[in-house]
Amino acid sequence: MAQFYKEPSRTFNEYLLVPGLTTKEMTVENVSLKTPIVKFRKGEEPPLSANIPLVSAVMQAVSDDNMAVALAKEGGISFIYNSQPVEEEAAMVKRAKTYKSGFVRSDSNLRPDQTMQDVVDLKKRSGHSTIAITEDGTAEGKMVGMVTSRDYRVSRMDPSTPISEFMTPFDKLITAPDGCTLSEANDILWDNKLNAVPVVDDNQRLTYFVFRKDYDAHKANKNELLDAHKSYIVGAGVNTRDYEERIPAVVDAGADVLCIDSSEGYSEWQSECLAWVRKKYGDEVKIGAGNVVDKEGFYYLAEAGADFVKIGIGGGSICITREQKGIGRGQATAVIEVAAARDEYFQRTGVYIPLCSDGGIVYDYHMTLALAMGADFLMMGRYFARFDESPTSKLNVNGSYVKEYWGEGSNRARNWQRYDLGGDPRMKFEEGVDSYVPYAGSLHDNVNLSMTKVKSTMCNVGATSIRDLQENAKITLVSATSIVEGGAHDVILRDTSQGGNR
Repeated sequence: MAQFYKEPSRTFNEYLLVPGLTTKEMTVENVSLKTPIVKFRKGEEPPLSANIPLVSAVMQAVSDDNMAVALAKEGGISFIYNSQPVEEEAAMVKRAKTYKSGFVRSDSNLRPDQTMQDVVDLKKRSGHSTIAITEDGTAEGKMVGMVTSRDYRVSRMDPSTPISEFMTPFDKLITAPDGCTLSEANDILWDNKLNAVPVVDDNQRLTYFVFRKDYDAHKANKNELLDAHKSYIVGAGVNTRDYEERIPAVVDAGADVLCIDSSEGYSEWQSECLAWVRKKYGDEVKIGAGNVVDKEGFYYLAEAGADFVKIGIGGGSICITREQKGIGRGQATAVIEVAAARDEYFQRTGVYIPLCSDGGIVYDYHMTLALAMGADFLMMGRYFARFDESPTSKLNVNGSYVKEYWGEGSNRARNWQRYDLGGDPRMKFEEGVDSYVPYAGSLHDNVNLSMTKVKSTMCNVGATSIRDLQENAKITLVSATSIVEGGAHDVILRDTSQGGNR
């Protein structure tokens, strides 16, 4: 007879944290969000930790090399998507790993024969006012000039004016030589009172820009997640079909940690993949597995050798697995059960396996709840898809700016490997949708705001670390009426914007 659970599975929205004693020392500045990413033995330090408990989802619409660099700057990890050819994923990993902090590749480039209207249109699309003018209009072309907002006036010039007539020509630019250090480039910036300096090689080809604003940001950001060689920590997604080819490629490219990307991970396919990794690399390559929603799934992947286990089926905003297949579990209930199994496994074996809660986060306070319930870090897609750094287009739809966002199980992505159950290698039906999300601006500003909220809540609960939060948090179920009571009610709002991460 089928097994029936007595209690319904629940979401984060059905819980609240009960305040604990907040001492004078419990300030936002004193809260640490450092968290383990891969397994470790009792009494030892984790081989890999993150400085904030956020990782970006293995999705085309979320995690490329730009996202990897941007999130690592804030202390988190991006798992570059694997629903692309092996060599292209490896190239993304390599670009992120070889990225020179402070040196920015130009993504705003035009030709000298283009017009002021092209400048205005590009600025509107990219948000960047510094535009490299190259012979062929590419970032790798021979640099012939530069345009900034000081070089033209929309109200006083004909939109058809060629760029060559108002750009600052190359011979008037102050540049830095390719191969210079960041310190040397910054000296050129400050000595010449510049906002940007192009770095060019001996053939007059633009290699990077160095910006004054990035100098200030770099100094202010103490959470950067770097390896021993001062490169950013980068993750990579893999699947259970072509892992014998894909894993060596992304490892050789420099990936620090891997994640098996699958909608449902309690399978022999994942066990075989993990066994292959252990046979070929031992414990040198770190790889997480999932997704699971109960203790049996956790134990299976733990015994198979997973370095972390990912929790969640059907809770993502663009995921329709529950609707299509009728499998899954409320994310809060899944995290609570798997965390209890993880703690029991730790007590029995002395090996701590971090948990990643994947999906179900709607508001920022859900992050704190997931951590309190036992998750060590959170994987999110929609949250990161809203930012400038995600790889999708920013569009104006019905007067509002949005970013494109689609699921890996949608017809657009056609990532059949993620939903593979063996047999015919084709996607039979959709398990994700194609959508828009409201544009939210820069990753830096939003992540800092979200993490400040998490830290503030932890202070209210009486915790200054994620471990303290997991051990001391008091969590209560709330009724439907209580949920309504928790928001603005019985008033006419003057400003209808909400404080969540929607």
